Amino acid sequence: MQVDFYQLTRDPAEKILPSIAQHVRDDGGRLLIVSNDSKQLDAISSALWTAKADSFLAHAKAGEGEDALQPILLSHDAEAPNKARFVAIADGIWRSIEKEFDRIFYLFPPSHIDNARAAWRSLSDGVERRYWKQDGGKWVQGP
Repeated sequence: MQVDFYQLTRDPAEKILPSIAQHVRDDGGRLLIVSNDSKQLDAISSALWTAKADSFLAHAKAGEGEDALQPILLSHDAEAPNKARFVAIADGIWRSIEKEFDRIFYLFPPSHIDNARAAWRSLSDGVERRYWKQDGGKWVQGP
């Protein structure tokens, strides 16, 4: 089990998630993207359709189609009817779901740094933790 903490200092989640989703899909995985913010889910949905000029990332919002068939599912809930083993928490609100997924991408703005620290400390010893921060236009792994 691995949790990647992404501190969003430059770009919002909707700009970062298409790349994460593409990597998950390239490896044959399914992804659940979670946010309590409906407007954010709309922005993420739009970004998944338009991130690359020559392609799109097939997805749906929970309850709007056949959830179980979706390779990428956007939802308010951290349950994966699409049997995703990867989850991206996009709204910066930590959910204790590490037992349900193989990998968690936790994206949070600087205003949620205390939540991220608490989440980091709450994870069990067997969980691999990685911290990423934006350095200019690229991501670098922090200490």
